[in-house]
Parts: sequence; C-alpha cells; structure tokens
Amino acid sequence: MSHSNVPLISNLFQQTDHFPFADLHFWNDPKCQLQAIIAIHNTTAGPALGGCRMFPYASTENALIDVLNLAMGMGYKAAINQLPFGGGKSVIIQPGLIKNRQALMESFGRFVDSLGGRYITAMDVGTETNDMDNISHFTQHVTCTSEQRKGTGDPSPYTAKGVFRGIQAATKFLFHTKQLSGIHVVVQGLGHVGYELLQLLHDAGARLTVSDIDKTTVKHCIDEFSADSVAPEKVYEVECDIFSPCAMGQILNPETIQQLKTRAIAGAANNQLLDKQQGEALRKKHILYTPDYIINSGGLLQIAYSDNQQLNNKIDALYNTLLGIFYEAEAQHKATNMIADEMAEHLLEKQVMIETKQKKIEMVPEPIERLQA
Repeated sequence: MSHSNVPLISNLFQQTDHFPFADLHFWNDPKCQLQAIIAIHNTTAGPALGGCRMFPYASTENALIDVLNLAMGMGYKAAINQLPFGGGKSVIIQPGLIKNRQALMESFGRFVDSLGGRYITAMDVGTETNDMDNISHFTQHVTCTSEQRKGTGDPSPYTAKGVFRGIQAATKFLFHTKQLSGIHVVVQGLGHVGYELLQLLHDAGARLTVSDIDKTTVKHCIDEFSADSVAPEKVYEVECDIFSPCAMGQILNPETIQQLKTRAIAGAANNQLLDKQQGEALRKKHILYTPDYIINSGGLLQIAYSDNQQLNNKIDALYNTLLGIFYEAEAQHKATNMIADEMAEHLLEKQVMIETKQKKIEMVPEPIERLQA
C-alpha cells in the first residue's frame, strides 16, 4: 500500500512517517537468483534482529513495503519485551523456479555479513532451519540454525505458545475466564506456527475451525484435531469467539473487517492490519484486536533466552502485558494497536535518551590535572 500516487521506491524519504527506517540495503546476485532487501528500523538497544522472509512478491515495491513494515514491527517487539536488540527484517523475492537453494541462501549469507553485525537474521515465512545453516556458511550473524550447528532451531513452537497465551488473555478480558474449553477458534494458515497452535488449543478443549490453501494439510488437521474446515475465501465469515490469523499479513482491511463475525483477533501473522486505521475500525465493531508484534513474540524470546525457565516465564508474561493493553485501551477509548504503539515508542525514546546520556558521559574530558600528570 503506497500513501501517494508516486511509487514508494522513488518517494521513500517523503514517506518515513508511514514506513520508518534507519537504513535500507539491497543485494542483487543474478548468478544465484538472489534479489533481497534488508531493512533496519533501529539499533539503539543492540543489533537489529529479525527473520528472513522468502515470498514471490509481485513487485519490488511490494517487497519493500513488506520489509519496512516488518522491520518496524520487530523494533516495537524488541522494545516491548525490553530486549537488547533493535528491529530489522529481510525479504527475498522468491524466483519462480529456484535452481540452487543452497547457493541462493549462501549468497544471502554474504549479504548479511556485509553489514558487519548491524543485522542478525533468522527464520520467517518461506525459510527453514536448513536455510539458516546454509546462510551460516558465510556469516555468524544468523540464528535459528540447527542443533548440529549449535543453533536455537525452529522458533515456531515458542511463537505458538505466545499466541496461545494471547488467546487466553483475550478470553479472560472478554469472557472473564482463561479456560478455553468450548471456545470456538478459527485458525487461518496451517504452517509451522498454525499447526503448533492447533495442538495447544486442541489439548485445552477449544472448538476448532481451520482454513488453508493446502487441502492436504487441512485434511490432516481435521483428522488430528477433530476440526471443522472452511474455504479460504469464506474464512472471515465464520461466526466464532476468536479469529487467529497465522498466515500472511495485511489481511485486516475494510473488506474483510466488514465480513468478520468474531469477538477477537489473536494470531501469529505479522502486520495483520492493512494500516493503523484498521485498528480503530475493529474497535468500532467491538472486535478486540491483540497487537500482532506482542502476541507473536515467542520466537524472538526463544532467541533471546537460552535458559528454558526464563524463556517460559517471559512467554507467560505476554498474558499480563496484553491484558494491561486491553484494559488501558478500554479506559482511554482507543484502539489496542495505538496503545501498544505508544508503549513501544515510549520505550524506544527511553533507549535513545539513555544512549545519548552515556555518550555525553564518554565525551566529558578528563580533569586537567590528570592529563598533566
């Protein structure tokens, strides 16, 4: 989505209110079929950390918009969770037919390494642990590699656990219980995170409806989780308690919001809102929106915390963080995404103030008598 008639790629600096970034990097390697973009939102608290998404974007501008929005979401996510990382993201424009996936990923590894540690990459939609291993052949600035390469592995189970806790928070706010027995949840997208989430919801006794373009995966989830199914084009019309988007982003727009018959949105997908105004549209329709970059923090937290107890405690804490946002939004009569954004921006400003203060201390000259000595 561009905010003027001028294409974003030629009008970028004029649109930083909508697509903020600190720096932006492009890499073109025709020999390896690689066309990639890395966006860094901020590095105040530490190096920018964010996944590498591979997707067959229709245009460079679409890829650019996605990576800028994703990088901002990672910046907010790291700030909300008070982690020693900044926000960044990368996208690879997926070729129609990948001739040599290993060579493509190794070229991307050289791209990441060229930034000298300002950006750390990880798994995202369209990439796997094996891809991270191949990237690691050419850079140390990568995570989510396999256990054989002493990595953290697939973050999906931890992302799913965070989404589960977020669904519990939404249920507590709306229905005054965090028990999910009998709660009807529609899960859109049955990839790694969607599948792990279904297992947790099934174990908790939720009533499940699933939707995905892959009919084989849908059939498998129907059989394994006693779920109903709905065609992708009808998924927004299902009457349910919780709608959980776990596929691609920007699915909440004027058209889909009009169709929704749910009490809450709580899912793993990044950038679920077409733009910030859609949060207010959901509020006016009395649909509780669970800010995506908070509820899907589990994967980032897994990278940040090697101790399992600390990791589980941080993921569990998302429940109270989200409940606090829900109650604050209710008190201020504001959309939940606006409350979350204000929190994240305040924390980022605080980081900048601390960094500025530290630099000023470092710049203070030594006393004259000490210099003379």
